[in-house]
Amino acid sequence: MAALEAGLAGELDEVAKIMKQIRSEDEACRIAAAREIRRLTKTSSRNRRQFAGAVVPLVSMLRSLNSDSGEAAILALVNLAVKDERNKIKIVEAGALVPLVHFLQSSDSTLQEYATAAVLTLSASFPNRPAISTSGALPLLIKILVDGNPQAKIDALTALYNLSTIPENLTIILPLHPVPTLLCLLRNCRKSSKITEKCSALLELLVNFEEGRAALTAAEGGVLTIVEVLEEGSLRSREHAVGALLALCESDQSRYRDVILKEGAIPGLLQLTIQGTPKSQVKAHLLLQLLRSSRCIRSELQTGTFDSIVCNIVSNMDGGEQMGKAKKMLADMIKVSMEQSLRHLQQRAFVGRTQNGSSK
Repeated sequence: MAALEAGLAGELDEVAKIMKQIRSEDEACRIAAAREIRRLTKTSSRNRRQFAGAVVPLVSMLRSLNSDSGEAAILALVNLAVKDERNKIKIVEAGALVPLVHFLQSSDSTLQEYATAAVLTLSASFPNRPAISTSGALPLLIKILVDGNPQAKIDALTALYNLSTIPENLTIILPLHPVPTLLCLLRNCRKSSKITEKCSALLELLVNFEEGRAALTAAEGGVLTIVEVLEEGSLRSREHAVGALLALCESDQSRYRDVILKEGAIPGLLQLTIQGTPKSQVKAHLLLQLLRSSRCIRSELQTGTFDSIVCNIVSNMDGGEQMGKAKKMLADMIKVSMEQSLRHLQQRAFVGRTQNGSSK
């Protein structure tokens, strides 16, 4: 017991010493204290509570023109905020957003990356999101998403994903033309990754606006990229992908139905009716209902039993025998549709090569 008490006393003495240093008039002393706070709060929720009083002096350090001071303060604040809701709110209330927005514009990619990580961490708190949204951070996060370093891009994407829960933010984000960048990220990352989940979630929200739909369909391979997520993504990503396609088709069936069909969406939609989340199953069924009214789908699938197959897949899911029959029909349908889709994609690629060759 005596040893435990001695250990606690020593710990409190260390905290008090660092808190004194972080309030020092000497800049080098403050930087050393900030670095120590960062180290001690990296994995310890207890230390995050003990050093909560350092938030205000750390925010003051953010305003320093010294990049070393700013960097040390940002990293300490990030660790104080991780998994600590009270500290997140306290940091914003202490006025951290103004200097952080300044660092988001830094030509120093490292400082910009750290500031992006800080905004991301603070945006995880719902009460902070309105203040971040009005701080001027949104356009800068989009810019970082386009030309930041790899880690900054990922953090900017996640911060934008968090801030998209405020509907008004979407009307700020859309004019900044994020759709091509989101599609590029989708093409270049693993379809099962968290990056794909956040990209597809943002795209689902953005295509609820005409400007978002126009940007998606105008981008080369835009709808095809969504279809690839529909087929290869995680369950959550596939849910967002089918939501995006459904939003397209519901907004204007005659305009978008054939576009979706031509990119080979049917196999992924049929798979989702059995293997998707409850939400994606409903969305896939609704989209299939919209697509099946097209003459194109009947000729593309080369079958007169599409309605009965979809009906069986969606409604006859009780009992092992019925499940087996539904899966067998699904497999047959997917095989036929995939063959048709592959031929279409090959034909499109051949036409593209021919056009490129003639233009030389």
